[in-house]
Amino acid sequence: MNERYFYLRNINFKFMGERNMKFQFSKWHGIGNDFIIVDGSKEQIEDYNKTAIEVCDRHFGIGADGLVMILPSEIADFKMRIFNSDGSEAEMCGNATRCIARYLYEQKLTTKTKISIETKAGLIRPELVFKNEQLETVKVDMGEPILTAEDIPVAGSGKDRVVHKKLSILDKSYQITCVSMGNPHCVIFVEDIDAVELEKIGPIIETHSMFPKKINVEFVEVKSKEHLRMRVWERGAGITLACGTGSCATIVAAVLNEKTGRSAKIELDGGDLFVEWSEDNHVYLSGPAEEVFRAEYVK
Repeated sequence: MNERYFYLRNINFKFMGERNMKFQFSKWHGIGNDFIIVDGSKEQIEDYNKTAIEVCDRHFGIGADGLVMILPSEIADFKMRIFNSDGSEAEMCGNATRCIARYLYEQKLTTKTKISIETKAGLIRPELVFKNEQLETVKVDMGEPILTAEDIPVAGSGKDRVVHKKLSILDKSYQITCVSMGNPHCVIFVEDIDAVELEKIGPIIETHSMFPKKINVEFVEVKSKEHLRMRVWERGAGITLACGTGSCATIVAAVLNEKTGRSAKIELDGGDLFVEWSEDNHVYLSGPAEEVFRAEYVK
């Protein structure tokens, strides 16, 4: 990997938060879904939420979809905490998990190619897959999908599944399927994804009263039985180029609606991910993870 280093200092921010912060970070992305990674065992940040708002700002900060803290864990190899660009904390993120796995290995924080990571959604197990001694992909066991409405959560449906259920927004009806991959997702299949006004409809569905903890929103066009095109409005971040947990929720929703088989390529704005809902009921996510640059943040 070609390494690039930058030194950032004396940056002015709109948000008047913590002063005299200084920490090393590395910026990574998984097909355009980008993150600021900080090793919390070495760097001290007092307020994760406020810091995420500052550093993720694309005009006055470093710019990212989220801040990811790597921390010690008593039950896994490492612990990961993810903070969206609006300061809210996410339970899980598939793209961030792949980035973290490669970061840990290449920074020699572990020699393992199969790593256990504690998240708010439980234990996640990414695996670095090599071919001819070159990293080919990062595969993540994302665990089992949650389909019971009250556990996603979706209000008003109790213990039922929310599959092909009508939701009316702005005088238009959508058929939604809801899945949790540790964080909640609302998947909507459409005939023409380019006709979807994602920036308009996404935040309305995210904050709908049906979803007491808000929700991620995926619009999906079926290209074939093995190929889905997806765009995402992420809870707490808005439109992003990719979403790993959203891709996992999409393959589950596609199977439940008899759109595809149990594995498919998910085409996103930032690139492709490959997802399988295996017969063991676990969802497996595979795709790239790339470092953008390393730097020191000084304020």
